[in-house]
Amino acid sequence: MLAVAVAVASLSVLSGGCGVDSPELGYAPVRMDPDPARTKTREVSGRLREMVGFEGGVTESGMSGIGCDSYADDRFTLEHSWSLHGLTGDQVDAGMETLRKALGENGWKITKVNEPNGADRDPEIFAVNEAEHFTVKATALKGGGKEPRLGFSVHSACYRAASRDAANHA
Repeated sequence: MLAVAVAVASLSVLSGGCGVDSPELGYAPVRMDPDPARTKTREVSGRLREMVGFEGGVTESGMSGIGCDSYADDRFTLEHSWSLHGLTGDQVDAGMETLRKALGENGWKITKVNEPNGADRDPEIFAVNEAEHFTVKATALKGGGKEPRLGFSVHSACYRAASRDAANHA
């Protein structure tokens, strides 16, 4: 849930030229129903996967729709969590370094980098794409006796569905 709060807070910075209609968000959500929003979110995830620079198996934990504006019940944001697995520890390290470089070359601004902190913290990159209103958290997961993998949590901007019912099906 903290990741969602960070993503939504990061997105509130993305108010350039949108016209504000939500005091909570700081920008006017684009009208888009859940199906096209899911397609767009998968496309952004696919481009992030390409930035890593190599193939691995993709494990999806799914896409979740979350209400994003307490002032309107037709608003939603999407969280798409997935990972690349079947990697070595060296591939995970190389993938994070390649991703770090590629993000800036592809319209993303890195907002925070958490370096490893012993066994307590895996390396993380947080970035925002202001043009597309997306945030990403990429994590190098190598410790704890688990299979090395790169984990991604991709968050869309807040969208305005055609109706409250449509938003509830995000």
